[in-house]
Amino acid sequence: MHVPLVLTEFLDRAVDLYGEKLAIIDDDRTLTYRQLNARVNQLSRGLQSLGVKKGDKVAYLAPNSTEMLEGFYGVFQLGAIMTPLNTRLKPADYRFILEHSESKVLLVDHTLYPLVEEVIEDLPSVEHVIIHGDESLSGYETWLSGFASEKFDREVMEETDIASLLYTSGTTGNPKGVLLSHRSNYLHALSSMHHLRVTDQDTLLHVLPMFHVNGWGSPFYYTANGATQVMLRKTDPALILEKVEKYKVSVLHMAPTVLNMVIQTFEEKRPEIKQDVRVVIAGSAPPPAFVRRVEEDLKWKFVQVYGMTEISPLITTSELRSMDIDRPAEEQYRLKAKAGYSMIGSQVKVFDEVGEEVAHDGKTIGEIATRSNNVMEGYYKNEEATNETIRDGWLYTGDMAVVDSGGNIEIVDRKKDVIISGGENISSIEVEATLYEHPSILEAAVVAIPDEKWGEVPHAVVVLREEETLSEEEVILFCREKLAHFKAPKSVAFIAELPKTASGKIQKVVIRKKYWKDHNRLVN
Repeated sequence: MHVPLVLTEFLDRAVDLYGEKLAIIDDDRTLTYRQLNARVNQLSRGLQSLGVKKGDKVAYLAPNSTEMLEGFYGVFQLGAIMTPLNTRLKPADYRFILEHSESKVLLVDHTLYPLVEEVIEDLPSVEHVIIHGDESLSGYETWLSGFASEKFDREVMEETDIASLLYTSGTTGNPKGVLLSHRSNYLHALSSMHHLRVTDQDTLLHVLPMFHVNGWGSPFYYTANGATQVMLRKTDPALILEKVEKYKVSVLHMAPTVLNMVIQTFEEKRPEIKQDVRVVIAGSAPPPAFVRRVEEDLKWKFVQVYGMTEISPLITTSELRSMDIDRPAEEQYRLKAKAGYSMIGSQVKVFDEVGEEVAHDGKTIGEIATRSNNVMEGYYKNEEATNETIRDGWLYTGDMAVVDSGGNIEIVDRKKDVIISGGENISSIEVEATLYEHPSILEAAVVAIPDEKWGEVPHAVVVLREEETLSEEEVILFCREKLAHFKAPKSVAFIAELPKTASGKIQKVVIRKKYWKDHNRLVN
C-alpha cells in the first residue's frame, strides 16, 4: 500500500516513540512531545474555526518559538500552506508578500506586530490576525485552550500537495514565492538527517530562523528523531553560548556571520561546554582559518552545507569522506570550507555555458545545477521565472563554482547579482532601484564587497547628475528610509562614469574586482 510522504508523519512518530520526552525548551516553558501534539491539535481546530481550509495560506511572523514550531504541524493537519515571513523586512515588503500569497490568516508575535500594524488593514485577503507571545495583549493561550486537544481529523493529503510557500529575494526587486511540496520537504529531511548524523540523543538549539526555508528543514527531521529542541528568540552570541552550556546542546545551525560572533564571545566568556557539539553552516563559504578556529578553539565539529530555498534547501555537504580523514589538519580545513559533494537524493553538477560538465581541475568555472527530489514545484504566480531557473530537468542555482579532483565543489562567484550578507539575500537590483529614486543620482550600481563581520555587504557606486552634490552618509540614510536596513549600502563611492560593455550594459564584475583583488574569489 502506498503511504504518502507527508510531514505530519514526523510528529506522529515523535509522539509514538518519544511521547514523554522533553521536546521543547522555550525559556521558562517546557513541553513533551505529547504536550506539543496536544497544542498542535488545538491550533488546527482553532484555525479551522476561522475558516482555514486545504490550500489556504497561513502566514507566520515570529521568532524561533513554541508558537512558530507548532504552527508548522497545526497548519499541515488542515492541508493548509505554511507561509513564514522574514522578521527583518519593511512594512511595504510584508504588504507585497501577504497580498501576493493571498494569506488568509496571519499569526504574529507581539514583539513583531508593529512591523505589520500599518499594512494589515489594507489587505482584504487577510481575514484574521492572531497575536501571540504576550497573554495580556493577545489572549492566544486562552483562545487555544478553548479547543479540544485530542486527535484531529486531518484533511486527506497527497505528497504532491504544497506544504510551504517561502519568499526569497532574487535578481528582481520583489521577492519570489517558492512552492515546496510535502514530498520535497520529506525527502530532504531523510537525506539531511543522514548527512548531519541526527539522532534521538541530539539537543538542537534553533539559532537559524525558522522563516529561512523552514530553518533548513530542522523542525521536520529533528522532530522525526525525537530530539530535544531549544528555542532562541533573539540572535545573541552570549545567549547562544549560555543555552549551549545550560541545556547541553549538541547541534546548531547558523549563518557564518553568527558563528563568527559566537567565536568572539566564546573567547571572552570561556564557557564550560563539555559535550560534543557540531555546528552546521551554510551561506558564504568560510576561509579555512575560520574552520580551524571552530575546531581547535571551540572544539566543535564544523560542517559546511550548501543549498538554496528552491531546493528545500540542502544538496551538498563538506563532511569528510573516509579517504580524507587521515589528511593533515590544514588540508581537512580547506576541504571543510568548500561546498563539498552531493547529498543522497541530489545530483549536483557544475556546467559550462554549453551545458557540458566542467573539468575537475579546481580551475574551470561553471554554474552549479541540480536534479533532485528536493526541487521546488515552481515560483508562485511566476511561470517565466520558474522556466528560467529549471531547464531540461535541472535547477540552475546561479552560483558559479569549480570542482577539484576529488569532486568537491567550491563556489567562486555568482551569476545572479544577489548579495548574501549575514545569511540574508539582498537583490542588488532592488537597492539600485531605490538609489535611482534620488533626484541627484544619474546612475548607480550595487555590488558585494568583502566584510569581516557579515561576509559581504552591499556597496553602491554612484554617478551624480551635473552640478549635484551628495555625501556617502546622505545616500545611505536615503536607502535606510526606504529599505530594510540590512539591504541598504554600507558604503558608497562616487565616480564620473560606470564601466559598461559595448552594448551599454554595466559591468559589475569590473567594479567588484577592485574590491576583491586580495581574494581568490569574487564572493566571501
